[in-house]
Amino acid sequence: MSAPAPAYAARRAAVAAGLTRRGADALVVSDLVNVRYLTGFTGSNGAVLIRADGGGTGDRIATDGRYTAQVAAQTPDVTAVIARDTLAALVAEAAGARVGIEADAVTVAQFQTLREEPGGDGATLVPLRGVVEELREVKDDGEVALVTRACAVADAALTALIERGAIAPGRTERQVARDLEWEMYERGASGIAFETIVAAGAHSAVPHHRPTDAVLATSDLVKIDFGAMVDGYHSDTTRTVVLGEPAPWQREIHEIVRVAQEAGTRALTPGADLRAVDATARQVIADAGYGEFYVHGLGHGVGLRIHEAPGIGATATGTLLRGAIVTVEPGIYLPGRGGVRIEDTLVVTESGSRSLTHTPRELRVL
Repeated sequence: MSAPAPAYAARRAAVAAGLTRRGADALVVSDLVNVRYLTGFTGSNGAVLIRADGGGTGDRIATDGRYTAQVAAQTPDVTAVIARDTLAALVAEAAGARVGIEADAVTVAQFQTLREEPGGDGATLVPLRGVVEELREVKDDGEVALVTRACAVADAALTALIERGAIAPGRTERQVARDLEWEMYERGASGIAFETIVAAGAHSAVPHHRPTDAVLATSDLVKIDFGAMVDGYHSDTTRTVVLGEPAPWQREIHEIVRVAQEAGTRALTPGADLRAVDATARQVIADAGYGEFYVHGLGHGVGLRIHEAPGIGATATGTLLRGAIVTVEPGIYLPGRGGVRIEDTLVVTESGSRSLTHTPRELRVL
């Protein structure tokens, strides 16, 4: 079943509706992920102008000559401006207005150049943050469908890898990682969500270890953090397996993390304080005596970026919104010995959450 078509015009209208209260008459969006979210355009150079009072008729998309045909095909409802410097071209379109720019996407050099453009009728630049990102935090049905597909691809890939015995002593971390990525492509991924993490033995105690030629050995914990991308949308899953009969300490920390992950998942409800969600899982690990070995936040939003709002951690602010897609990924990392992380991608529902990843969470002995 295909995902519903994105309502790009409605997304742009939602941006326009909030500009006046932010002190802007218009907004130039130059972050390419936000450009895609608002228009569907996927080129490598683009920007979008949205006016607060234009009713959509004043919207513009700028790109360079390489993408003339592509922008016409992908954004037929937006007037195109062909220019190499897309940001400057759209700011010029809004001469005399208070023009918001994305403070997290525009460089200092770009800002200075725009501000110093000659002419008395230039725009007044208003640096803004989070305008589009706030909208992206809540996913529509089409976005949920795409992340669900990405999760299904990743689930199937790991299952296939395990069934063909590809995670085994004698193989290297890099070989396992590349095989898993191949399995995701074979099952419909348009890309990998991020560089796959395969961390064996003591390396599993490094939260974001990059695969090396280290050889997997019997008795190793093997932490696998991976995701697929489908039509721009990402998935994120972590499972930890053991090669051969697990030692008592390996079973212990895996079970603690599993219980913490369940607690964090149960805490996902609309309106929940983000810090409180993190604390729910963190307390399980602290009570078991491993608090100092849990060194990161509980989770993050997932969508057109692998890490986006909201962040769920000890210093997070705000509350969880219905329709957000987030990860829950507690871990214990014992330096020099090994570590465990269990992670799922979930959508926040009216009464709780629903996991989009379905690979078993129990400790798998391979």
